[in-house]
Amino acid sequence: MVVLPFLGQLADEYGRKPLLLITVSTSIFPFAVLAWNQSRGSVYVYYVLRTISFIISQGSIFCIAVAYAADIIEEGNRAAAFSWITGFFSASHVLGNLLARFLPEQYIFVVSIAFLIFSPVYMHFLLAETVEQVPKRDRDSTFLTKIINVAHKRYESMRDAAAVVFESPTLRGISFVSFFYELGMSGISSVLLFYLKAVFGFNKNQYSEILSMVGIGAIFSQILVLPLLNPLVGEGGILSLALLASIAYGLLYGLAWASWVPYLSASFGAIYILVKPATYAIISKGSSSMNQGKTQGFVAGVQSIASFLSPLAMSPLTTWFLSSTAPFDCKGFSIIVASVSMMIALCFACLLKPDEKLSHDPEDEIEAPLLRES
Repeated sequence: MVVLPFLGQLADEYGRKPLLLITVSTSIFPFAVLAWNQSRGSVYVYYVLRTISFIISQGSIFCIAVAYAADIIEEGNRAAAFSWITGFFSASHVLGNLLARFLPEQYIFVVSIAFLIFSPVYMHFLLAETVEQVPKRDRDSTFLTKIINVAHKRYESMRDAAAVVFESPTLRGISFVSFFYELGMSGISSVLLFYLKAVFGFNKNQYSEILSMVGIGAIFSQILVLPLLNPLVGEGGILSLALLASIAYGLLYGLAWASWVPYLSASFGAIYILVKPATYAIISKGSSSMNQGKTQGFVAGVQSIASFLSPLAMSPLTTWFLSSTAPFDCKGFSIIVASVSMMIALCFACLLKPDEKLSHDPEDEIEAPLLRES
């Protein structure tokens, strides 16, 4: 909740490439510990490092990558580009699960670390920076003055990011959409395995089948379907369609009456996965080129707040309705409640007008991404 908006601001001020290198590299160290030693103490060290890594990298990699793509891709093509980014991410999940299933256990961490190291090395040598660096003016300042200036600058940057979002009806609206969607979807994700196991006796293999179905469908829809649909219905239409699919996904799980219904519900994952690229595209369209990182990071911070709040209510509610003391017989009631949150997100999405450039920043005309000039 705290780090994501700051990383978005830093990406606008100091460049996309260094922030991407930092966020991606943090994932190497936790798994390196387990590859070196799998003792009880090492596992605790892993958890500490992985927590720090997640705080820095979870969500921020997407925000900065999307801001980078917005620097070099024309506005009309961004939705398709963002969809390809999320589509390849889904493909990596599917391939990673396959590798974990078929690789010998002693090689899993070694292979994982090789892939994790390849990513920052590739970026360091082949990724070009798109943000022009501003010369520093406080080289002669004292250490205390520098600390005060940094704190003041971060405060001003955070306030500017909030002002940019709330002064724009589009960005304000997509913030509400993101909050209520994430509130519902993260709530469902946090209790789904527990719910399926308690109601239908699902084990990890059946749950893995469901995740694989969603992953394969997500690759197809993000890489092929969204680029074809976007010229016809626009980002707003895709967002509404995806939110409808997420509502059906939740309601079918909550009202599931047989063990085959969760598989039917999972099929909607191929559609609701389009919420993310559509959201990125709407935020990008509503922001000037110099505020891409700030706005993407701010909305990601809003999503993180929802991800934090949702399990606090969903876990006890799910446990209550699965117990013998439930007020009425509806074991999936908590998931239905989460679906209501996504209905609210759909209502806000219907009020959006993403094709309108509602806030005009004169500096946007001055600043041109470096790669376009070349």
